[in-house]
Amino acid sequence: MDDLPGLSFDFIVTVCAEAGAACPVFSGGGKVVHAPFDDPPRLAEGAGSEEEALAHYRRVRDEIRAFVERLPGALTG
Repeated sequence: MDDLPGLSFDFIVTVCAEAGAACPVFSGGGKVVHAPFDDPPRLAEGAGSEEEALAHYRRVRDEIRAFVERLPGALTG
């Protein structure tokens, strides 16, 4: 990751399964919050059709959207 000089972070949200073990270090500080989500490409590997594969992406997209909508209150309260 490129250095982001002059920026500081309150929170860093990691979402992939590997992020818990291989999350980069952010020099701007911040609390790391891990929110694991299923990996759509892995789920879609065995799909029988494009529509079946897209269903995995859509479900995870909707889960991420719901997480983001709850995020401000979850982090501050």
